Amino acid sequence: MTSEALLACAVALPWAAALVTPLFRNQPNVRETVTLGFGGALFATNIALVGRVLAGERPELDLVAVLPGLELGFKIEPLGMLFGLVASGLWIVTTFYSIGYMRGHGEVNQTRYYSCFAIAIAAAMGVAYSSNLFALFVFYEVLTLSTYPLVTHHQNESAKRAGRVYLGVLLTTSVGLLLLAIIWTWSITGTLEFTPGGILRGKVDGRQLGVLLALFAFGTGKAALMPFHRWLPAAMVAPTPVSALLHAVAVVKAGVFTVMKISVYIFGPDLLTETGASVWLMYVAGGTILIASLVAMTKDNLKARLAYSTISQLSYIVLGAALANAWGILGGSMHIAMHAMGKITLFFCAGAYYVAAHKTEISDMRGIGWRMPVTTMAFFVGSISVIGLPPTGGTWSKWFLALGTADADQLILMAVLMVSSLLNIAYLLPIPARGFIFKPADSNGGPVKVKEAPLLCVLPLSLTAIGCVVLFFFADEIYRLILPIVGGVR
Repeated sequence: MTSEALLACAVALPWAAALVTPLFRNQPNVRETVTLGFGGALFATNIALVGRVLAGERPELDLVAVLPGLELGFKIEPLGMLFGLVASGLWIVTTFYSIGYMRGHGEVNQTRYYSCFAIAIAAAMGVAYSSNLFALFVFYEVLTLSTYPLVTHHQNESAKRAGRVYLGVLLTTSVGLLLLAIIWTWSITGTLEFTPGGILRGKVDGRQLGVLLALFAFGTGKAALMPFHRWLPAAMVAPTPVSALLHAVAVVKAGVFTVMKISVYIFGPDLLTETGASVWLMYVAGGTILIASLVAMTKDNLKARLAYSTISQLSYIVLGAALANAWGILGGSMHIAMHAMGKITLFFCAGAYYVAAHKTEISDMRGIGWRMPVTTMAFFVGSISVIGLPPTGGTWSKWFLALGTADADQLILMAVLMVSSLLNIAYLLPIPARGFIFKPADSNGGPVKVKEAPLLCVLPLSLTAIGCVVLFFFADEIYRLILPIVGGVR
């Protein structure tokens, strides 16, 4: 099969899943088998594409010309390939987890859930493989709209209120800021194509460059830079598999991917470095990293703590883009994959605690490791990956980011990274520690009965915990994939 045909399949398969899934609403086993089949086919397609991208191919596919020189089109480059692999691979494990969670918890509207999830993955593929800013914006908005029914899944007042915040923040930032930045870029360059080295050199002066960067950075609300972060904690009212989608598979990763792609292919790292236009963004990202970590420490609700952890970790990627040097871009790009694997593990564990033990508050989880040892050990592994400790994948992305701050002579930001890792330890490791150090309050000194969540919950979280370790030893494969995007970057 040609590379272009594979690209067409990668774009079309999740849309097909969204259309076919409702046909089996009364046959849940068939419905979920169909979803898994499409997920497997999409991941296999991306695996077939990655070898060709590593070999230097850049498959392209134009769907329709909206205006002369402005197409709704696709082109695979290394950064997009990485995001496509992350989203498609985690779709499979999240579907397995969803089966265990949604059935174990007796959730309603499961067919709508699987259909909207497929549309969200389709939009993520569109964002990953967009050839220009126009196409990226279209799929970015589809992603927002397709995940709204997932955020409001329970249809109670708190879910509806969270949905209003979710749509309000994301649509306001994207239409009010991001779209303005795209139109401005088109007016001064005559193109929106993602181009190695950027398209803005010689087109805009220093002050305008800073304003344009601000419009892009804050307009990409899914990156959750403070103060445009409120939608993320609000959305935690959704079922846990949706939280996993928001934090690891598609939504927030689409945001930070967009920031990184704009930094590399619209501004160009050399332009940002020479003008110093992104220095302010480095410190906004650094502030978000620290403030969100401090807020996370105050949260007793496990999903709320993980939500603020995500806000902090996303800004590691924004920081890498703003550093605009080779180490920063490599570290930020690698963190897209490393954080995804670690954070999805943590959310899977949070959902398992809820399904098996009906626990949502950390203060109620004393001794839970004795009842749920597999889940709690997986939580420990996911935690050390998010912290950045070996032997887990998060070690490498944070190492490269630290090298990026050193290369940019930003010692304050290096200190931010170190302090943030200590804060990560403070708000994550006490959870598994409490789980194993203390005995359950109702054990009365006797034997504790193990009661894990359903197998289809425990198996995915075990696999993603193993994935955190695997990424430590195979980080070189990710490094080789994304290395071409920093070719020539000083």
